Amino acid sequence: MGLSLPHLIVLAVVVLVLFGRGRISEMMGDFGKGIKSFKEGMADETTNRPVTPPPAQIAAQNAPAPGVAPQAAATPATPAEPGQPGQG
Repeated sequence: MGLSLPHLIVLAVVVLVLFGRGRISEMMGDFGKGIKSFKEGMADETTNRPVTPPPAQIAAQNAPAPGVAPQAAATPATPAEPGQPGQG
């Protein structure tokens, strides 16, 4: 069940009656300005972006040399609270 030509015509008339011709043209103009601004922003981002290595290369640079075992992070011992067993 799709929209046929008579359905589209009725829908266009209802939208025109609800919003009016001036408001619809204003919305379409704003929509066009938004698309233009988006395209300009995308073009600016691709030309002005600094070159950084991808995350895989960053991880490879920070990784230890092959054959070196990774060091485990030392967990600090928590002191026993007063009144707990094992304090002596």
